[in-house]
Amino acid sequence: MVEDSTPVTVHVYCRVEVTITEAAAVIDHAVADLRAADIDWSTEEDDLDAAADELRADVTTALESVVDISRVVESIPGVEFRGGHCWAEHGPARDPYRGPGSVTPTARMVVADRGRRDGTP
Repeated sequence: MVEDSTPVTVHVYCRVEVTITEAAAVIDHAVADLRAADIDWSTEEDDLDAAADELRADVTTALESVVDISRVVESIPGVEFRGGHCWAEHGPARDPYRGPGSVTPTARMVVADRGRRDGTP
């Protein structure tokens, strides 16, 4: 047990399985989030319409763009979300002991700042 107020960094690993029954709803939500995000498109490789088209083309990419893992600890006093990896994949679950670096995911996004799609500040 930590008895002083020295910050401690802890890694939390999760795997969540979801079933998507309304792909259009997921895609609409992802596109709306993208349009509402404070993104400077002049610094991006694509533009808003091209990015929205990417989300419309793949429900897995759309879902991972709206997953907010920072909410796991948002209401816990004294805990600050600092960032993490969030990804979605098609197919069967991987060996949980191999981790995200062992197989290239279908899509991956670092979640640290919801204002940018790539998670960089």
